Amino acid sequence: MKLKNILTYTLMLFVAFLSNAQKESKKIPQDPKVVAGELSNGMNYYVRHNEKPEDRVILRLVINAGSILERNDQQGLAHFMEHMNFNGTERFPKNEIVDYLQSIGVKFGNDLNAYTSFDETVYFLPIPLDDPENLKKGLDIMEDWAFNATLDHEEIDKERGVVLEEYRLGLGAGKRMRQEYFDKLLYNSRYAGRLPIGKKEVLENFDYQTLKDFYKTWYRPDLMAFIAVGDVDVKEMEKKIKKRFSKYENPKNPEPRKEYDIPLHEETFVAIASDHEATSQRVSLYYKNPNERTPVQTVDDLERSLVNNLFTTMINNRFQEITNSSNPPFSYGFSYYGSLPNKKNMSYTSVASPTDNKQLAALEVLVKENQRVKKHGFTKSELERARKEILNNAEKSFKERNKTRSRRFVSELQSQFLSGNISYSEEFKYEKYQELIPEITLDEVNQLIDNFIREEARVAILTGPEYEKEEDRPTKDEVLNIINEDYGDLEPYQDEKLAESLVREKLKAGNITSETKDDELGTTTLTLSNGAKVTYKKTDFKDDEVLMKAVSYGGTNLLDVETYKQTHWAFSGLGEAGFSGLDKNDISKFMSDKNASLRVGMSSNSESLNGNASPEDLEYLFQMIQAKFTDLNFNEEAFEGFKSKRMAFMGNMLANPRFYYLKEMYGFIQDDNPRWDGIIPDEEKWENTSYKKAYGVYEDRFSNAADFHLYFVGNVDEDQIKKLSKEYIAALPSNPDKSEDLTDTGYRPKTGDFYKKFYKGEDPKSQVTIMYYGETKYNEKESMALDALGEVLTIKLIEKLRESESGVYGVSANGGMDKEPYGDYNFRIQFPCGPENYEGLVDDALAELDKIRKNGPTDEDMKKFKESALKDYDENIKKNKYWLNQMTSAYMNKKSPQEILEYPDEVKAVTAEQVQKVANKYMSDEKYVAVLLPETAKE
Repeated sequence: MKLKNILTYTLMLFVAFLSNAQKESKKIPQDPKVVAGELSNGMNYYVRHNEKPEDRVILRLVINAGSILERNDQQGLAHFMEHMNFNGTERFPKNEIVDYLQSIGVKFGNDLNAYTSFDETVYFLPIPLDDPENLKKGLDIMEDWAFNATLDHEEIDKERGVVLEEYRLGLGAGKRMRQEYFDKLLYNSRYAGRLPIGKKEVLENFDYQTLKDFYKTWYRPDLMAFIAVGDVDVKEMEKKIKKRFSKYENPKNPEPRKEYDIPLHEETFVAIASDHEATSQRVSLYYKNPNERTPVQTVDDLERSLVNNLFTTMINNRFQEITNSSNPPFSYGFSYYGSLPNKKNMSYTSVASPTDNKQLAALEVLVKENQRVKKHGFTKSELERARKEILNNAEKSFKERNKTRSRRFVSELQSQFLSGNISYSEEFKYEKYQELIPEITLDEVNQLIDNFIREEARVAILTGPEYEKEEDRPTKDEVLNIINEDYGDLEPYQDEKLAESLVREKLKAGNITSETKDDELGTTTLTLSNGAKVTYKKTDFKDDEVLMKAVSYGGTNLLDVETYKQTHWAFSGLGEAGFSGLDKNDISKFMSDKNASLRVGMSSNSESLNGNASPEDLEYLFQMIQAKFTDLNFNEEAFEGFKSKRMAFMGNMLANPRFYYLKEMYGFIQDDNPRWDGIIPDEEKWENTSYKKAYGVYEDRFSNAADFHLYFVGNVDEDQIKKLSKEYIAALPSNPDKSEDLTDTGYRPKTGDFYKKFYKGEDPKSQVTIMYYGETKYNEKESMALDALGEVLTIKLIEKLRESESGVYGVSANGGMDKEPYGDYNFRIQFPCGPENYEGLVDDALAELDKIRKNGPTDEDMKKFKESALKDYDENIKKNKYWLNQMTSAYMNKKSPQEILEYPDEVKAVTAEQVQKVANKYMSDEKYVAVLLPETAKE
């Protein structure tokens, strides 16, 4: 080579090197709306202003320490420590944190919560900002959680019972099967022996100092992050964080925060676990990867993640096509490339839920489809659809960037602290997706499979109900044969031609005969020429969302008993056939780059359509409505596929004690009702189901558009919705002279004073339900009072059954009234507990209710109810879904939609006397106590 050429070539290499180095070093910019920093003691903080929801801030304390760091004598104490932070700190002794937060409208267990995992412990605290004192108190709580837990010995001993009740909830088939495969999945790693719930013997017997050791060792500034996202001044919040948290110091000789691996192994492990209480089968195939997880911090990292995203989108689209086939081997199947429980080691994983006990068949399909990609790759058309799908989702997020709720930003910032993924702006995301995705080649995506599919470090896990015969049980050799098979004769994937429209023919348009407005509600109602009604409400809650629900009186109550039993299990499967001559795969491919969907429902009282769309894709939603009314496909093969998937999903549910309990509990009070058909269909019920008859009922129910009222809420364009209503809804067939109403079948649940025990399961677990119910004349004020009674009683039951008695992990009470098709009231108390404690806890629960009956609720508890209800309302009233649900509920209950606006006044007006009155009126001595007990407790 000549010297000149050598110099030129060298220069080119150098320029390429500099170019690549520059590209690789290009860091993703932090979202400019985030203020992030690190205090001198190593504590990280992230603050972001966001006004969705308004006058709220979400505070989150993240501890980079979980159960993986426990000593042998501390197993379960990372989680126990999380509990203890709610049971006494320097500023809030005993249970005062929960008491205070309830007083400002924050519910324990819903808004206020925490979790512990292998590697982190996280505390959630949403704070309403209507009172400046709330933020100060919220910061007091976060500071105390981080550094000032009192760990009072008496409170520790009381909390043992609560944590043991949570431990009890985890018992069952899942745990027993997990014990058979966890050592293989997490082979030779510390994770296999450090489940966050811990060990029962440790929870019962640990020394107080052992818990204090964990708190002192791991709750320290250099392992913490404080996150605040909400309607706050970012600079002021940053000052508060620095002032509060900078003063805390790390230990002089801190324990190293070790990272633990899940080692690879040459052998392919197979675990086949079954249990008599398991409800469904599952097949999982893990290909553990030697590459460690790389956080998304550079543009190269982002591009790599997008290549992975395209791959999983395409492989999962193939699995979805198989699921939609007439005789699928699984009810669902999917693959993903993600981290194992340690979030450091990676695995390519394929999962399926087999139908008809076809575990080996399902496994074979998973392996074959992965091998098909390995041999032939994906097609250009698949890549194009996947690109459109991902870009479409990115565009939707971009359009909603100013309406994103704070909870999402908090989660992203938590991921940044724990995993290193930079939280970037929607503007950056949209720009880079538009730039990067079109440049990703088919070869780049296809090459991933070579890194994913490996012959070493594989784990196959098959779980499910016990096999009827031992010879039905798959063997290790059979599993290995499927995994190791070459499948050299696999044909390439064949992509079918894309559909061109969702409707086969346009119907003759109608017109609008009248238009009325409700200025208070902000709604407009159109009456169409075929008698159908359309009500729409334009909102600015979300820029890229329109929600729709269509309702019609009628439902299955109009059917005779025999027809009802032959059809009602089939209604949810009618859509499996598709519409307009298109099957589900045709429709899915056509809609891959569009935002619109529609579901059909059939209840006892109504027929309904539920849908959503982006404003620009709204016409596709209207086309779906037309097709569902006039051109639903009839395909018995598709229905049989639906049936097999449902039977796989539901077939063994009654082996689960909880489902058995629900069946028996409701079966007892419904045994005089000839329409009662259980809660889960068995094989006999499926055999009795007539697809043809169900299809006929559907055609009849959707033959009269005049009987429907359609509601739209969201970013609607008024001219567009009027145009589409005339073109599609007014064109639907109708018969204004044929109208249906709500129908009362006349059957009522059995009433009386009952105390029933049901026996199922081998674990020492019980479930208690106390029900009061009956027929009554609907009264709006009484319904509100019953709602208040449920919230107030829940507070008292938590105080008594959980905090005082340590007898339950969770307990709830709720009540209300229905107006249609007949007036009735209902009130229930529910909690899980130990079989040895249920009688005393039932007595305690009834005693708390009796106190309210005798004395009424306290003013403080009524205030807590009102604060919580009003805070929820203030947040909900700014959601499209809330408006849609409230308007359709008002229609179905024949109530005025104005009650949506009247709710705050109704909450403020309810009194302790009214609550006491309904407690005495409806909580009589006649009640139904239903208790689930293990089979070993039979008398």
